[in-house]
Amino acid sequence: MQKIWSSQVHKNFNAAALSYNKSASIQKSTALKLAKICSNHSIKHGLWVDLGSGTGLLAKSLEDLHPNQFVVRLDNSQKMIDQHSEKSVKQLWDLNNGLPKWSKKPNLLASSFVLHWLDKPHEQLKEWLNSLSLDGWIALAIPIKGSFPEWYEAAEKANLTCTALELPSHDSLISVVPSQSILYNKIEVVTQTAEKATSLLKPMIKVGAQGSHKEQLSISEWRHLLSFWPISNKDKQVSLSWSIQFLLIKR
Repeated sequence: MQKIWSSQVHKNFNAAALSYNKSASIQKSTALKLAKICSNHSIKHGLWVDLGSGTGLLAKSLEDLHPNQFVVRLDNSQKMIDQHSEKSVKQLWDLNNGLPKWSKKPNLLASSFVLHWLDKPHEQLKEWLNSLSLDGWIALAIPIKGSFPEWYEAAEKANLTCTALELPSHDSLISVVPSQSILYNKIEVVTQTAEKATSLLKPMIKVGAQGSHKEQLSISEWRHLLSFWPISNKDKQVSLSWSIQFLLIKR
């Protein structure tokens, strides 16, 4: 069952490779913020890897802020990898199989909007931490439990299942990291607004992030759910809020 799920996630992201950057506004801003957080710390040059790089938003942001450091782009979607420049160092790899065996240990493993798509995210994070060089770092940004309260509210009022992806909790991620290793730990709530809820949900499909373990709603069920979406302001706009965990960990 897990293989079927992983295959579907892979298929979705492959299909979205060409349209990804046009619709990935929250992913772009998150990648830039995570790269800026890294730039405030003395991370040694050496092997830096963007885990689940997609089209390279995080890798590029890191390289722009650290001009003398290249970042390996690792992803399991060939079509995503194909979006990178020829000069980039790329590696095709499925993170559900663990990490590759590199010739040296990484000084930075960075990842944005990826860990929640993997099997057992907290166990993956533990493996990433154990694979670092002795003074290596992990830079992580991930949407967590508590995201999409408006979607959950609408589904409850409509008496329908909320088909949003189940996200890991803050506590499940923190539990595998020694407290003294956490140098930055912040949850940011990012709220997107639009005239219609469909305008907030469609970008998820365009970036390949529509996967869910729950049975999908029919068109009529979606219409019913959307009619219960809460109005968020006096302009009669609606919102979708993301809780994004930013973590900087030093081994």
